[in-house]
Formats: sequence, structure tokens, C-alpha cells
Amino acid sequence: MRREFKLPDVGEGLTEAEVVRWHVKAGDTVKVNQIVVEIETAKSIVELPIPWDGVVAGLLAEEGQTVDVGVPIITVETSEGGAPVSEETKALAEDLVPTPPAEGAVEPGAHGSPAPKEERQAVLVGYGVKTGATKRRPRKPRAPELPEPGVPGVPATPVAGPARVEVNGAPAPAPAPAPAPVPPSAGGRVSVLAKPPVRKLARDLGVDLSTLTGTGPEGSITRDDVHAAAEPGAAPVAAAAPVVEVAPERPEERIPVKGVRKMTAQAMVASAFTAPHVTEFLQLDVTNTMETVRRLRAFRDFADVKVSPLLLVAKAVLTAVRRHPMINSSWDEAAQEIVVKRYVNLGIAAATPRGLVVPNVKDAHALSLPELAGRLAELTETARAGRTQPAEMAGGTFTITNVGVFGVDAGTPILNPGEAAILAVGQIRDMPWVVDGELAVRKVTTLALSFDHRIVDGELGSMFLRDVGDMLEDPLHMLAWS
Repeated sequence: MRREFKLPDVGEGLTEAEVVRWHVKAGDTVKVNQIVVEIETAKSIVELPIPWDGVVAGLLAEEGQTVDVGVPIITVETSEGGAPVSEETKALAEDLVPTPPAEGAVEPGAHGSPAPKEERQAVLVGYGVKTGATKRRPRKPRAPELPEPGVPGVPATPVAGPARVEVNGAPAPAPAPAPAPVPPSAGGRVSVLAKPPVRKLARDLGVDLSTLTGTGPEGSITRDDVHAAAEPGAAPVAAAAPVVEVAPERPEERIPVKGVRKMTAQAMVASAFTAPHVTEFLQLDVTNTMETVRRLRAFRDFADVKVSPLLLVAKAVLTAVRRHPMINSSWDEAAQEIVVKRYVNLGIAAATPRGLVVPNVKDAHALSLPELAGRLAELTETARAGRTQPAEMAGGTFTITNVGVFGVDAGTPILNPGEAAILAVGQIRDMPWVVDGELAVRKVTTLALSFDHRIVDGELGSMFLRDVGDMLEDPLHMLAWS
């Protein structure tokens, strides 16, 4: 029996994924739960297991190809009497694959199709999806522009399609199979079938589209047609075609916006224009924190984990959240309520080759300092390897972004959707500082706290930031306030 394995929705409302790497090829034998492919969703890299025993009959998607959820990506020849499929693999093979849309239904906004009443709008990982009533009108079919009868020098022929047009009661001859350029109308306008990017390219290169014969669908003019007309020495397609001097092309690179980068961009735009941001800065002496980090590295409990200043920053944030719970909240627009979280899923922003991801440490408030150090190390290592799973990025309540690792002093971080605050930590460097009335060289950094002004007012934001600063200037405060 030949079975097709369809691309499942491995996250929360995903609609597509890119095939990154196949682990099998046609003819290979596969076992139940064997990893056969790696895909990149809008959230992370995910490994997909096959739910059957059998032999790979064919790969239906190439590496680098973007595939819609529910589309078959691999076929497997299985035996009738094969091993029974477990409930887990059934869920992977069937339950996660959405029911195909009704016949004739296509993606919202596609040509000739009505948009559904509600459309799922993707947001950054960890914050679910929202439904909106935004509708998109179906495109109207293009009405062919027919030349007016009686115009001198204009034959009465149809623009496109097999239909005949009668002029003065006499049927006109059927059009030739090859599309022809549309003649000018009585008003002197010329109807040219070309997409907006092609029209812009033609303007930039000085090409008159009305002089070209399109080679695209329905006689449309393509980018290749424009480039061919603009090449030096190209034969003119009409006597009226002007001679154009084309400037040499400047080197450019175009990077498709997809996957993690696409979702991050959408989420940041939504956050920036939904939550009113306020950012406060605090410069402080962290010499004592750096000394504490050095001493912790010698402790037996921290022998197998990395101890960095970020560990004490995280601990200071968790302690300050306990003192100021409202900073760890979210805004529920539908219910018109502020939701105060009595737990902390501490997000750590991580830059990866595929874009920004924000995995979080679940229930970080309940961890000891060695446990927190271990979880931060695991989280960072997994993110850098591109193996962060959607569940690890879901449900964050407060985020720390360490811009100091890039040699940056400060910035104005944008909130993750669904969170009320985010703390940016700048680089730690030697600076002149006044200590007990005398000038000294100290370890100094800058903290930047952005918060949602609907939830956090200036007093609360300032008190929270000041408390974090006090604990980093003197880590003894963490013991006193814990």
C-alpha cells in the first residue's frame, strides 16, 4: 500500500513550512518514528518522524521548497500486515493535518476566490494567534479593452480569448494563437498587460511597454521581456521604440522574508503600534556583581554550568518581579482586563542565523540559582544550534535581551506581544566613576527598561528598574529581598 505523509501543523496555527533537509531518499527503508526530514516553520527548526514502516517511494518536495500544511511531502510503500500505528503517530499523521478546504476554496485574496469570514493572523512565537474580521475583496475579472469600430487603421479583432466580436454586423476573424499587442483606443491609450513590478522596471530602464509583445500568460509582459528590450543592440520591436542607454546594474542581494524572520517582523510591527512604549535608562556600577560572578565560578554547585553576569541579571529580575508583580502582566484587549501572572516564564532573546528567537525558562521564579544557571545554558545552546522548539518559546511573561554581547551600551527594546516589559542589558566596560567622593575606574553598564504604559506607569517602571540596579550594584540585596 502506498501512503502519503502530509505536512502537519507542528506549531500553533501554522500554514506553511520550508523543507530544510531530507534524511532519506527514494528506496530507503524507514521505521516508525524515524526522523525523515527537517522543516523550518515560522517558529523554529522541527524534525518530523514518519508514522509507518516501509520503503520510501518518492520525495514530493525539494530542499528549500515552501510547502503548505496538509500537502503530501513523501510517499511510503507499506505492507498490509505492518506494525500497528500508535496513537501518537496517528496524531502526527492525521490529527495535526487540517481538513482540506471545500472544493474551489483557495487562499484568501487569491484571484477569483472569496476571502473567508475570519482569517488567522500570525504573531510572534509564544503568543498564539488572533482572529480578525479583515476582509479582502475578490479581484474583479479584467475587462478586455476593445478598439472602437470606425477608428482609422484599427482592425476589429478581439483582445484575447476564443470569442468572436462582430463589427457592423459582420463577424471578425478568430484571433491568432499567439497574443498580439493591444492597439491604441480612440483616446490614444494603450492597454498593456503587465504587473506593477514589471511596469516599474520598464520605467527605470526607459522601455515603452506598448511596443513589446508579451510572452507571459495571456500575453502579459514579463521582466525577461523588459530586460530583452533594454539590452544594448536588441532589435527594436516596433519602429517607434526609442533607443535607450541602459546604465550598468549595481550589485544587489535579495533575501526572501520568510520563516522566523517574517514572523518576528510581523510581531514587532504589531507590538510597536499596539502597546504604547516607554523606555527608561539606568547607568550603574556593577563591579561587585562581576566579583560575585568570579567567586560563584569557584563553587562546587556551579562546576558544570556557565556562570555569567546574565545569571545575576536574571536573578535580580526575578526578585524584582516578586516585589512588583504588575510588571509581569499582559493586556487582555477582548476582556478589557490586566492579567497579572503569578509565575515567571523568563524569556532570553537570542540571535540566530535564521532570525531572532525568544525561548523562555518555564517557572524560572521557582528555580534555585544553580538550576537557573543550568537552564539558561541549555536554552542558549539550543537556540544557537537552531533547535528551539515552539513549546520552548510559548507563554513568556518577561524578556531579557543582552545587547552588551555585541558591544552596545544601550537601546530601546520593543516588547514581545503579550508582555508588559522587557529589559535590555548593555556591555560592561571600564569607566571613570565616583566612589566615596573620589574618582575610580569601575565596571559600568547601562540598563534599558521598555514597558507598556497601559499597564505600567512611570512610578512602577522606575521602582522596578531601580530595584534591579540596586541588586546589581550590591548583590547582597538579592539575599535581603528573596
